[in-house]
Amino acid sequence: MSVWKRISNLFAKPEPPKAEKSMLQLAPGDICEVSLVTYEVTGRVHNRGRNAVVLTLQDGARIAYLHIEERETVQYALYTPIDGRLDSPEEVPSIIDLDDHVFHLEEEYGGHVSIAGRTPFMQGGEQHVWQYQSDDYKLLRIEWQNGRFMLYEGEKVIPGDVRVIRAT
Repeated sequence: MSVWKRISNLFAKPEPPKAEKSMLQLAPGDICEVSLVTYEVTGRVHNRGRNAVVLTLQDGARIAYLHIEERETVQYALYTPIDGRLDSPEEVPSIIDLDDHVFHLEEEYGGHVSIAGRTPFMQGGEQHVWQYQSDDYKLLRIEWQNGRFMLYEGEKVIPGDVRVIRAT
């Protein structure tokens, strides 16, 4: 290395440190912890219009879905898939009685989603979502995309119970 190159390296600015990924930025291959359980992120569904992400999480054979939405604050909900069937999006009710819980429709929305990794839906596109809550704070989520329904039940997770372990 030449003398001039060594001198110029002395005055060069150091590279800025890489910014840590937030939970909204996680992608397949990353590791996170939710309520003291460590998961690998295997899929990601991103609704850019709502600044929301649903991460497919895997811990061994167990699969869960973490819904993250940034509004005034970042809100988290952890879901597991359930069996159920609906015939058409026009027939989704506003009140659902399921396993001794009565769920009331809180929010209904649609939007374009992009998909990465393993998710319930194989490709991006228009997705319609119905989100419900029961009086005892249980959550129910229904998604419809490409003629297929997915149903999930879950609960809210406080932000202190969610953290990034390793991001690639």
